[in-house]
Amino acid sequence: MMFPKQEIVKKIRKEYPKGTRVKLVKMDDFQAPPIGTLGTVISVDDTASIMVAWDNGSSLNVIYNVDKCIKI
Repeated sequence: MMFPKQEIVKKIRKEYPKGTRVKLVKMDDFQAPPIGTLGTVISVDDTASIMVAWDNGSSLNVIYNVDKCIKI
């Protein structure tokens, strides 16, 4: 696994601070919440993955350069 540069991690953390509401657009995981599920950002980890508490109870991360969510 290639880790993103620290500048990218800082950018993602600034764009998605704790408490930001997001909507799932794409997730490459068979246990993914349904597309369109809403959630709240918990944090962004050192791999630039967005850690989300999904409204349906799921807690799968939005993986940088693999999955996609948008701010709402």
